[in-house]
Amino acid sequence: MMKEDKVTDEEKVEENGEEKPVEKAVEEVEEDTETLAKEEEVKETEEEKVEAEEELPSVEEEIEPLPQEEAEEEIVEERLYTIPLGEAWIAPAQKRVPKAMRIIRDFVNRHMKLMVEGELVEEEEPKKLIISNEVNERIWRRGIQKPPRKVRVRAARDVKGNVTVYLAE
Repeated sequence: MMKEDKVTDEEKVEENGEEKPVEKAVEEVEEDTETLAKEEEVKETEEEKVEAEEELPSVEEEIEPLPQEEAEEEIVEERLYTIPLGEAWIAPAQKRVPKAMRIIRDFVNRHMKLMVEGELVEEEEPKKLIISNEVNERIWRRGIQKPPRKVRVRAARDVKGNVTVYLAE
């Protein structure tokens, strides 16, 4: 019975609708200020992120891949060759694949006329021969001692005069 009779001042005030006790009001104010401070921090970090995004250029804007059509248009001339690599087998076993790569390079230079003898005209950029990774991996597939006897390639000359060698398959 005593418990029911003892009603705190806070409960009386809440039931009557009068002002809240000072202690409870102070606690609520402190909680409100904490939440406001957190909200302001979140807003500041969001604003900083937005500003940082505005300052840095978008990655999507910088990277513009070339369409396949443009890459194909740059090719001026394209030829298919079957390059015999039997001479590479005359070399010692540990030098056969490097010899095969030299044979490919010489063959394409000769047939695509990259290096013409007697050409004394100095150009801005010398013509280059580029052998693709596919061709290189095909030659090296069985190791340094056993290169293939022949390889089928596609040689493509671009607008600048550079020749790139791809597998014909």
